[in-house]
Amino acid sequence: MNQHTDRWDDTVLPFQLDRADIRGRVARMDETLEKILSQHDYPAPVAALVAEAVLLTGLIGQTIDLRWKLSLQIRGDGPIRLIATDYFGPTKEGRPARLRAYAGFDENRLAEGEGQTPFEMVGKGMFAILIDQGQGTTPYQGITPLAGGSLASCAETYFAQSEQLATQFALAMGVAAEPGGEEQWRAGGVMLQHMPKASPFAKKEATGEEGLLAASDMLDGDDEENWVRATTLLETVEETELIGPHVSPDQLLLRLFHEETPRVYEAQPVEFGCTCGPEKVIQSMSIYSAKDIGHMTNDDGRVTADCQFCGAHYEFDPKTLGFEAEK
Repeated sequence: MNQHTDRWDDTVLPFQLDRADIRGRVARMDETLEKILSQHDYPAPVAALVAEAVLLTGLIGQTIDLRWKLSLQIRGDGPIRLIATDYFGPTKEGRPARLRAYAGFDENRLAEGEGQTPFEMVGKGMFAILIDQGQGTTPYQGITPLAGGSLASCAETYFAQSEQLATQFALAMGVAAEPGGEEQWRAGGVMLQHMPKASPFAKKEATGEEGLLAASDMLDGDDEENWVRATTLLETVEETELIGPHVSPDQLLLRLFHEETPRVYEAQPVEFGCTCGPEKVIQSMSIYSAKDIGHMTNDDGRVTADCQFCGAHYEFDPKTLGFEAEK
C-alpha cells in the first residue's frame, strides 16, 4: 500500500462547511476493521453489519472527550440478535482512539434470511447510543426503533429523534485488495450534521418511518436550502472514492464541497483496542458468593472467561473470586 494511502488509513477527519453551517467527518477504516473482524469467523451478512457499525461508531465517536466511551448497540429479534461496538476516546491528545466490536447471532436461523439484506436479518428491535463519561457520572443512553434499510438510516433517525440534529451518512465497506496484495476489509464514510442551534426543536410534523422524525423535519428557510444542497452533493460520492486508495479524504472533500470551502481540522487516528483484562473479570465476579462461583467451576476446577470482543481467554482459581475470595 502506498505511503499516500497509509497516511489516511484508520483516521477520522473532522471538517466544517461554514457557509452552510454544517459539520462533518470523513473516516477510513482498514487495519482497524480487519483486526476487529479477524478476531471472529463471522458469516458474510454478520461481518457486513459489524463493518457498518464500526464505521458509524468511528464517525460518531470522534466528537467525545478524552477518556470517554461511546457505544453502539443494535438488538433485534431476527437471526442476527446483537451488534455491539465501543469507541474509547484517546487517553490524551495525540493518541489514537480505540475501537472494538462483536456480534451475537443464531447460526441455525441465518438460512431463514436467504434473500434478505444483512440489516433485514436483524428483524424488529432497537438502535442505541450510550456515552460513559467515567466514574461518578451517570451514563447517557438514547434509544430509537430500528428504522430504514440500514444501520446508517437508524443512526440518522436517532439523531433526528433524540438530538434534533439533521444528519446524513454515506458509507461503503467490503473486502478488497490492491494488485498483488492480500484481500482485507476496507471501509470509508462521510457524515454530515447540521450545527446545533441554541434551542433545537422540530419545526414540522414527523415525516420519517413509523412516525419518527427525519432530518428534513429539523430545518426550514435558509438552513433547509443549505442542507439540501450539501446532502445532494454528498449523494454524488462513489464507493471507490470512499474506500479506494487513490482519493484522500481532503481531496474527496474538495471534490464534493469545493463551493462550500470546507475547513479541515486535524485527523484523529483510530486503532483496534480492547480493555478486557483479568482484573475486570475479578471485579465482575465480586458480586457472587462462593456457592455461586462453585456452579461456574469446570471439571478441571477452574473458572474460565472469554472476551466476546477480542477472544482473550482467562482462567482463575475459584477461591480467588467472589466476595468471599481468599485474600
